[in-house]
Amino acid sequence: MAVGPVLGGWLVEHASWRWVFFINFPLAAAVIAISMWRIPETNSTAARRVDWAGALLATVGLGGVVFGFIESTDLGWGNPLVFGTLIVAFGCLIGFAALEIGTAFPMVPLVLFKNPSFSGANLLTLFLYAALGIFFFLFPLNLIQIQKYSSTSAGAAILPLILLVFLLSRWSGGLVARYGARRPLIVGPLIVALGFVLFAIPAIAHSYWLMFFPPVVILGFGMAVTVAPLTTVVMNSADQEHVGTASGINNAIARVAGILAIAILGLVIVYAFRIRLNHALDHLALPPAILHDLRAHESRLAALEAPANLDPNIRAAINNSIRQAFVFGFRLVMLFCAGLSLGSAAVAWLMLPRAFMTRRVY
Repeated sequence: MAVGPVLGGWLVEHASWRWVFFINFPLAAAVIAISMWRIPETNSTAARRVDWAGALLATVGLGGVVFGFIESTDLGWGNPLVFGTLIVAFGCLIGFAALEIGTAFPMVPLVLFKNPSFSGANLLTLFLYAALGIFFFLFPLNLIQIQKYSSTSAGAAILPLILLVFLLSRWSGGLVARYGARRPLIVGPLIVALGFVLFAIPAIAHSYWLMFFPPVVILGFGMAVTVAPLTTVVMNSADQEHVGTASGINNAIARVAGILAIAILGLVIVYAFRIRLNHALDHLALPPAILHDLRAHESRLAALEAPANLDPNIRAAINNSIRQAFVFGFRLVMLFCAGLSLGSAAVAWLMLPRAFMTRRVY
């Protein structure tokens, strides 16, 4: 996690963004080799089979939701492709839930969610990792396109967050033994929410150490307080036979939360950017053809640029308006992220038992 953003940024800067995806090949090969070498197979007393139908419905459903939301920014909600994809996607997700209830060997045993601790931990995960997902998507764009950082520097900017989670994980695990999981899972997301609020303050051309480093540290500390207790709750909310499944469900929810946040909150920043930019452009008295061209490409956000053949002063005014519009949208999304983090704390407060039980019951 620490090396990836920096190495990825370096590859984007000095080679091509396509090379970033090749980082996964040696890592995946190592995981497969270690798994085959050192991890023993487990055996169940009951016969098992793969839930191919559930996997297909979940894949089509989640992929369709993400595709529909992302394409709506360019095609519009009334477009048959967007509308039809979303209908099919939600239909598949409903079908997936019905299938998992009725099948003998479900990919996601819904019986696990009868335990309020397991349900609460996964709802907390959904909110918190949705906020993190859109943050890790937009923050590098802010640094590179608005603050004019290099790709490598933008990757290095989040290193304090990752290192804090790594260095404090053992300490935060000790919090569970001393206070139980509920308190850290209330306090941690509250700290994360404060970090997101601070990210909503910086504008353009601010010092990293003054305006970005403090919220990065606060966000990292909040996540350090949260991660180990959250894992503990998930793993102790299932019986021994379902521990692996419980862990897989929680990890899948974290990944899906990030993807859906990029799709849904991505719409928020696009519309906020569009409203703010159009308001600014209305005051510049631009020719209709220039206005039409700019508005046709507003979904590019801060990558949008004024035409090169304009008067330098007008072009500078347009580019400044684009940057200001992106910062406006970024601030709004960071406040949404703070709200999601507060929702995570509320879930821990309401759904997790005051005295966390290590006995696995559902």
